[in-house]
Amino acid sequence: MTRRFTRKTRKLRGWRTHSWGRVGQHRRNNSGGSERVGLLKHKKSILMELAEKNNGWPLIGKHGFVQPPPLKTRLRPINVGRLGEMIRELAAQGKAVQESGRYVVDLAALGYDKLLGEGSIDEPIMVKAAAASASAIEKILKAGGEVVIGKGQT
Repeated sequence: MTRRFTRKTRKLRGWRTHSWGRVGQHRRNNSGGSERVGLLKHKKSILMELAEKNNGWPLIGKHGFVQPPPLKTRLRPINVGRLGEMIRELAAQGKAVQESGRYVVDLAALGYDKLLGEGSIDEPIMVKAAAASASAIEKILKAGGEVVIGKGQT
């Protein structure tokens, strides 16, 4: 696009006003910086107006915080009662094996990390788990089963 007027900046180097008369002319309509410049200093009232329009949130600064990831890994538990309900289905699917009159179940292969003691169980089962609560171990032993605790159970 062609310019209507040629720029004089190259020709007027060294001339203080660039043909705009007294010093300070041709510097209007800036009002203390453009855009968000000066919102924390001399444009504080504009900041407050914008904050009212934005439900009280000012445009600048940090808001809230990012919650750090949890330090502990969450275990996926299963209760003794639920395991007792599922044992026949697991045996039908081949995920539990029957050996010497009791079922053998590997909780790590099923995707569970810990055995908890809620509920009751009637059948003797042998459970391989990474962790188990004291009440869960007691209920399994009462039913005639066994609990094997170890990290890398497969």
